[in-house]
Amino acid sequence: MTDRAGTPDEPDPPAAEGTAAEGTAPGAPEPRRRRHWLRWTALGVSLVVLAAAGVGWWFYRKLDGNITTDTTAAAELRKYEKERPPAVVSAARNILLIGSDTRSGEGNRKYGRDKGTQRSDTTILLHLSAGKKSATAVSVPRDLMVTIPSCRRTDGTRTREQFAQFNWAFEFGGTACTIRTVEKLTGIRVDHHMVIDFRGFKKMVDAVDGVEVCLKEPVNDPDAKLKLPAGRQTLHGEQALGFVRARKSIGNGSDTDRMDRQQQFLGALVSKVQSNGVLLNPTKLYPVLDAATKAITTDQGLDSLRDLYDLARSMRAIPTERVLFLTVPRRPYTYDANRDELVQPAASQLFKQLREDRAVAVTPGDEEKDGTGTRGNGADGKPDDADTPAPSVTPTFTGRTAAEGVCS
Repeated sequence: MTDRAGTPDEPDPPAAEGTAAEGTAPGAPEPRRRRHWLRWTALGVSLVVLAAAGVGWWFYRKLDGNITTDTTAAAELRKYEKERPPAVVSAARNILLIGSDTRSGEGNRKYGRDKGTQRSDTTILLHLSAGKKSATAVSVPRDLMVTIPSCRRTDGTRTREQFAQFNWAFEFGGTACTIRTVEKLTGIRVDHHMVIDFRGFKKMVDAVDGVEVCLKEPVNDPDAKLKLPAGRQTLHGEQALGFVRARKSIGNGSDTDRMDRQQQFLGALVSKVQSNGVLLNPTKLYPVLDAATKAITTDQGLDSLRDLYDLARSMRAIPTERVLFLTVPRRPYTYDANRDELVQPAASQLFKQLREDRAVAVTPGDEEKDGTGTRGNGADGKPDDADTPAPSVTPTFTGRTAAEGVCS
């Protein structure tokens, strides 16, 4: 290359990185081909972002639409606002979880005929502490004798106030009647509620690919639709439901033993959902969210995906050793061993601690104590057959953490 005719010049140095390429004058526009490439890249990225946003919005709308809102309970509770207990610690939350034994609906008829009524098969008061440092799940026995207030039936008539077993409240007046009964019993304000039926429970377990349990002996229980070998194994929907509902074929046949087993299973389920394998894997997380949102009927304060996400996020922040499961202190009812009654003052002390958002300590299930709130020998004096004599036992206060699991 020359700078003037006939006079050679020094070779041109190679173009520095980021400068104009050979044959392009300094300061000249980039080649048209590069501009086209940049335009197509930008367009492609924009389309991907829009598509992802569209899919994300579709998933959000679908999950949000799965949730069933219960407005009837809220309307009924507003009528009794003056008699309801106040919230002592506003930052804490109390959520009543109700497992319905209704036989209506797809997949539920195999468990018996639907007579048009339903009772609460399992009821748990979940207390989330202020600051979300701990979660305490307290089981309320279905056979506990309590005062059930006058409640509105679905046909518009009203029941009378009566002293009866706890799970009748759900049959008499549904969720609102159950909430009022719990509040009257404990003095604790119920902020939210969730109702889940058999089918919803099974789908939740299937969504996390099952939950591991350990059995000392094989189980064959036609009533619970359950047949299992002994040993460590993973239960899926139908088997999991049979495991938590079985009474005659596992343990000592008591409702105490069954509630303890339910608490163990729920603890293992919480641990499974909290694991990174579920929460950080979209292919596993979506089925869990889909099953959860389809499974529940909830109040207006928890009836959106955002509300449930906030709840799940607060639960995830709680270490599994601070997620506690226990049962109200109770013993066989004085006048009917097939029913339960509270043990005082242990029950009142427990309710007071929850109202004031004070830490609750639990005792491992294998420790036997007296009737002050720790676990006894496991029998509760409630035989399945009314003609079976009830054993004399100490009251129980079953306690464990989600970290223990079923196979601990």
